[in-house]
Amino acid sequence: MASEHDEGRSGGVTAPQDGAAADSRTPDPKTAAAIAAAEAAGPQNGESVRVDSWIWAVRLIKTRSLGATACRGGHVRVNGERVKPAYSLRVGDEVRLRHEGRERVVVVKRLIRKRVGAPIAAQCYIDNSPPPAPREAVAPAGIRDRGAGRPTKRDRRELERLRGLEGLSRARKDAETRS
Repeated sequence: MASEHDEGRSGGVTAPQDGAAADSRTPDPKTAAAIAAAEAAGPQNGESVRVDSWIWAVRLIKTRSLGATACRGGHVRVNGERVKPAYSLRVGDEVRLRHEGRERVVVVKRLIRKRVGAPIAAQCYIDNSPPPAPREAVAPAGIRDRGAGRPTKRDRRELERLRGLEGLSRARKDAETRS
């Protein structure tokens, strides 16, 4: 028989009997602390967060300067419009980011300023991105064996054809015949 003191030690929370995950009812203490820190670091009422800072904070991009560069290059769109790095995000905005050959589409759920761990960062947005391309489709075409020596003219033309660079060899031929 458990006394009141025993219940206090266990925290008064019992494990779910139906096999459901324990963290569905109460979050892990470390996760809860990280979420609290992220909310404390977030903007106060009426304040905003820069788009380059937010995409860095939620780990969509490795560095903030890469985020600013992506914005300046037109790779970041908010609600369908190209934005500058200092654009102010709001909850509910749709952010489209083209980075490393992939397009990420996320909806802002929570605004944060400081970079947080991946589990907490994933709670700050809803990911609507298309699935990444399969590995086979991304594999490079026409890799020569190491130590095979310099490619012959025939080998070079085959490699260009595999890589889809046929137009370059034709352009070279045309330039040579003109001179």
